[in-house]
Amino acid sequence: MKHENGDPAGREQRISILLDAPVALVWEVCTRPEHIIHWWGPEGFTNTIDEMNVVPGGEWVFTMYGPDGNNYPNRILFREVESCRKLVHEHFVPNFMAFLDFERKGDKTLLNWYKLYETRELFELVEIQYKSNIGFAQTVEKLKKYLSQVI
Repeated sequence: MKHENGDPAGREQRISILLDAPVALVWEVCTRPEHIIHWWGPEGFTNTIDEMNVVPGGEWVFTMYGPDGNNYPNRILFREVESCRKLVHEHFVPNFMAFLDFERKGDKTLLNWYKLYETRELFELVEIQYKSNIGFAQTVEKLKKYLSQVI
């Protein structure tokens, strides 16, 4: 992935949340299709997962179905996978890197989720104009709610 320069300012979106679930469960819910389909995406979206191979170099291919009737195909390539610790994946169209760090906090998990776009212009288009920043926050809340149901 190319970068505009070494400075991520204006190209990044971050969320940190303390989840009331052990790290092994949070990891499972973030890496297994049978869980992902229940919480991935903004409010009103559903998913089908064609492939999800959570290993370095593995692909995740899925379609998100929006409440607006549109289908949104997605392709992700896993770059780093450290069980119960770290996921790094590259998302294509729009192009960005996502970093998920799972930190054990007793019987809870601190999830630090960070997205870095190739350019400021792409960040502004996706996060601001298309309101992905709102969808990102909704996705994290859906994860939190789903975890409360599977504990």
